[in-house]
Amino acid sequence: MKVKWGLQAILLFGVYAFALYVYLFHYESSGVPAALQGTVADPSTFMTEREIVLSENYSKIRNFIFLLTKPLEWFIYFFVLLIGLSKVFERWSSRPSKWAIIQIPIYVFFLSVFMFLLMLPIRYFSYIVSVNYGVSIQSVPQWLTNLALDFCIDFIPTLLMVGILYFFIRKARERWWFYVWLLTIPITLFFAYIQPVIIEPLFNDFSSIENKELEQKILALAEEADIPADRVYEVKMADQTNAMNAYVSGIGKNTQIVLWDTTLANLSEEEILFIMAHEMGHYAHKDIYKDLTIDFVISFFIYWLIAKLMKNIIHKNGPVLNIKRMEGIHSLPLYLLLSSILFFAVSPLYTAISRHQEIKADNYAIELVEDEGAGISTFQALAKSNLNEANPPLIVKWFRYSHPPLVDRINNLENEIREKHE
Repeated sequence: MKVKWGLQAILLFGVYAFALYVYLFHYESSGVPAALQGTVADPSTFMTEREIVLSENYSKIRNFIFLLTKPLEWFIYFFVLLIGLSKVFERWSSRPSKWAIIQIPIYVFFLSVFMFLLMLPIRYFSYIVSVNYGVSIQSVPQWLTNLALDFCIDFIPTLLMVGILYFFIRKARERWWFYVWLLTIPITLFFAYIQPVIIEPLFNDFSSIENKELEQKILALAEEADIPADRVYEVKMADQTNAMNAYVSGIGKNTQIVLWDTTLANLSEEEILFIMAHEMGHYAHKDIYKDLTIDFVISFFIYWLIAKLMKNIIHKNGPVLNIKRMEGIHSLPLYLLLSSILFFAVSPLYTAISRHQEIKADNYAIELVEDEGAGISTFQALAKSNLNEANPPLIVKWFRYSHPPLVDRINNLENEIREKHE
C-alpha cells in the first residue's frame, strides 16, 4: 500500500508539473485585450520591445515557481509521513526529555529545518531568476542572511501555534479546533501590531524621509485620511532590488507610512503622492480589519474541516501514514498538509477580495489627489521596474494576483479621466 501510494503521488506531481509547464509556457497567452490595444494600458505604448519580452518571460517563470511550490510542499509532507520520517523526528525529540514541553520544540525544529533545506533549491532558483532579470540586486550573502532571519522569525509563531495545537488536541479531542481557532485571533492581532515596529526593522534600515517638504505633503494627505501618523519612513532597499514599493502598515498607534528609497528615486513627486494616497485608501477603508475579519471567519470553517479530515484519515489510513494517534506530535505533517491545501484552495477568494479593495483604493487616491494622470504614469513606472505582467492567465490571476492586472488598473484610471471630460 505504501509503495502504491508513493508511486501515485510521484506520478500525480509529475503530471501536474508538466501540465502547468505546458499551460504557462506553450498554451496560455492572455496578451492585451483587443479593446485596449494602443491605449495607455497597452505596455507597447510605454515599454520597449525588450522590456515587454523580459516581463513576459519573467512572469512565466515566476508564475511556474509559485504554482509549483505549494504542491511540492504537500508532496514533501506526504512522504515525511509515508516513509516514517515523522516518527523518527518524534523519537529524536523524546530522547532529551519525556516532557512534551521539551519534545515539541525539538520536533518542530527538526521538521522546520528539514522542510527549509528541501525547499531551499526552489527558493534559490527563484532568487537567481530575479537577479538575472534585474529585479533583485541582492548578493548571495544578503539573500542567505535574510532567508535565515526569516526562518528564525517564522519559527517563533510556528512553535507557539504548534504548542497550542497539541495542548488542545490532548485536552479536548473533539473541540480542539475551536479553541485553537479562538486563540489565533489575539495572536494574529498581536503580530499585526508589532510587525511595523519590531519585525520589519530586522530586515531593513528604516529612517525618517530626508525630503521634508515631501513629507509634509504626505502627512497632509494622511491627515485628510485620518491616519494617526506624524512622520514618514524611508526604508533602504536600493542595495537589494530595483523594484519599487510603498505602504501603510500596522494597526492602532503603530501605524506607519513607509516608502522604499527606490520609489523616492524613480517617481516624481506627483506620482509618489498618488501612490501614497492609494495606500492611505486601504487605511481609510479599514481594509486590514476587514481582511482580518474575513480570515477569522474562513479559518473557523477550515479548522473545523481539518479536525474532521484528520480524524477520518488517521482512523482509516493511520498505519499507512505511520500515525498511531492524533495527539502524537508525529501527526503534525498531516495537519500542515491539510491546512496548506485548504488555505490554498480558498486563496482565489482572498485574491478576489484584495483586487476589489485595490480598485477602491485607486479610486480613493483619485479623489484625494485629483491627478489621474499621475496614477497612470505611476502604474506604468511600476510595471517597468517590477517587470509586471500586463494581463496574466486566468489561473494565475485567481491564485496569485492580490492586485488587479496592469491593464485593468490603468484602464480604470483612463475611464475616470474620460468621465470627467464628458
